[in-house]
Amino acid sequence: MENLLISACLLGMRCRYDGKSKPIENIDKLMERYNLVPVCAEIMGGLPTPRVPAERADDKIITRDGRDVTEEYTRGAEEVLQMAKLFGCKKALLKEKSPSCGSGIIHNGRFDGGLVPGFGKTAELLLQNGIEVFGETQIENLM
Repeated sequence: MENLLISACLLGMRCRYDGKSKPIENIDKLMERYNLVPVCAEIMGGLPTPRVPAERADDKIITRDGRDVTEEYTRGAEEVLQMAKLFGCKKALLKEKSPSCGSGIIHNGRFDGGLVPGFGKTAELLLQNGIEVFGETQIENLM
């Protein structure tokens, strides 16, 4: 069975910035096809839960209160990539819109709810290393 990286919050782990999770349906069907390897780049990068919301603005990731957390997000992305390599993951199912895991569309960096085309730090690094990235609304593409 193939290994699949998955954002831990999608499995119900309370690791999001707000201390909550975003569990998705059909996990049982996903588990029939894949061994799930849960990751949370923010925690793996050293950030606490809960934490001040952050958004990506160009190459930086800044919290709502103005703190630059790019280093922590970069470290977390590198740790997730290491996990992907360790477990031979060729695909990842990540939380959409996140400054770490977002793929294709992310928050605009202004904390106004706006979205822009782009990728989170972790999604970007995984893609650069040949790992396919899917958002949670694309789960059917993994079935």
